[in-house]
Amino acid sequence: MDQLRETLKGHQLRTTTCREDVLSTFINKKNALSHGDLEGALGENYDRVTIYRTLKTFLEKGIIHKVLDDEGLRYALCSHSCSEEKHQHDHIHFKCSACGETNCLETLHIPSIQLPNGYQPENFNLLIQGVCPKCN
Repeated sequence: MDQLRETLKGHQLRTTTCREDVLSTFINKKNALSHGDLEGALGENYDRVTIYRTLKTFLEKGIIHKVLDDEGLRYALCSHSCSEEKHQHDHIHFKCSACGETNCLETLHIPSIQLPNGYQPENFNLLIQGVCPKCN
């Protein structure tokens, strides 16, 4: 519980039960979660809009980042180097075809890509699909 409150305080966020529960869910699950995953995990304690607003706030503050996989948008905890001013997410994501979990592979970085003139990159996403060690 102290870790949750310290994380929120470190990102200049007020502690609420919803924020604590959402953050706790990310920490306990250890993989990327969709809005629906969070709704299922949190039961009927919070409505969809409250969860959505919490996710939006966590994105803005550098607590979580977006992960795009073949099923849509998911969210994952940021590494300790992220802040409101700078998100660092040039790592690869892996989706297991057996269990369906999507995980950050933070030690594997997206290779540098030269885009044609006139293209300005804003985000990079690289998803690898296969079988994770847990399911292998």
